[in-house]
Amino acid sequence: MEIQEHIKMDYDLPTAEERVKKVEEIIANTPPEKLTSYYLEKMAEYVTEPITKEEKKEKLIITKNHMKNVRSRETSFEGLVGKLENGEDGIYNMIANDKNIIFNKKKPISDQEYEQFPLLKEYKESITKLEEKLKTTRGKAAFLIKKQIIEMYQSLYEMKKSFNPPIYSNNPAVKSIAKFDLSDYITIGEDRLPHNRGYIDFFNEEHVSLLLCNYSKLKEECWEKVQSDLKWMMEDFDDLVERALKENYPMYYDIVVYKIDGKQNAEIQQLLFEDYAIRHSVEYISSLWRNKIPKVIAETAVNEYLVWYYTNEARGKWKRCSRCGQIKLVHNNFFSKNSTSKDGFYSICKCCRNKKTDQKKKIVKE
Repeated sequence: MEIQEHIKMDYDLPTAEERVKKVEEIIANTPPEKLTSYYLEKMAEYVTEPITKEEKKEKLIITKNHMKNVRSRETSFEGLVGKLENGEDGIYNMIANDKNIIFNKKKPISDQEYEQFPLLKEYKESITKLEEKLKTTRGKAAFLIKKQIIEMYQSLYEMKKSFNPPIYSNNPAVKSIAKFDLSDYITIGEDRLPHNRGYIDFFNEEHVSLLLCNYSKLKEECWEKVQSDLKWMMEDFDDLVERALKENYPMYYDIVVYKIDGKQNAEIQQLLFEDYAIRHSVEYISSLWRNKIPKVIAETAVNEYLVWYYTNEARGKWKRCSRCGQIKLVHNNFFSKNSTSKDGFYSICKCCRNKKTDQKKKIVKE
């Protein structure tokens, strides 16, 4: 009973400083033989608990699930964030919504490299020992070990670079693409859609996203190279973006201009509010930039090619939309399918049907 009385701790104390005073009071009033290693460990956890909670609020604590990605995320994802011009936005733009492309390093340190450079091997063995120790450690000590493991992995990959630096230019993708044959090799598949086997495909929204994200560097690289395929491809891309967005999606067009100018999402958010009286979240703007805008541009490229192909290369079926009066290709990209109609498609084009749907949604919201 005496032990319980002296060892009782006040968990209502919010700060580590207050708990230290409480522990000092407990120690002063407890016989030394009663202060077993078990109780000392409990008091250490009692003192560090407020610190741990505060660190969790600041997202400094690494969970068990996060530990699976310690090696790859902390050494590649966070490192790239600091190197790219647009920070984390630049990462997401580059990986096209698939974080695992960054999480799973393409060139991990191989067994051969560990044998070739003994210092790397010794450093890795030290990390392995820490990882084993972490399995039986709890509380503040576990947090410090996790933090040390992250830092050691970062140092390990930096050491690898210093021993065996990769050979690349400041912007390898941009500098190499300027020398490529960027001719189109387009065929119409059984799905009645165009497919391009060329190196760059405007029909592919992921390709479009990469072109947008690297736009300034690509334009700079081919600025004076009149004979380069890249220069004329970028001219075509400029025209495509303008046709796809400027009239039908003016806000998207402005976002493209702002992003190419290097503006951050928070700044773009304010500019859009001033111009359109709409306050989109920065996450939504980022999603438009990475997903919706490339999709609209790619769809425009597909539709334009279909019109050209079924006008010049093959005989297509055409009909007039009963709502807007425009003559359009009888194709699933322009008219939705309707099994009850004679030609298998609705009489109202997709564009008009989508506008009608948007108006209904707007009325419901109001």
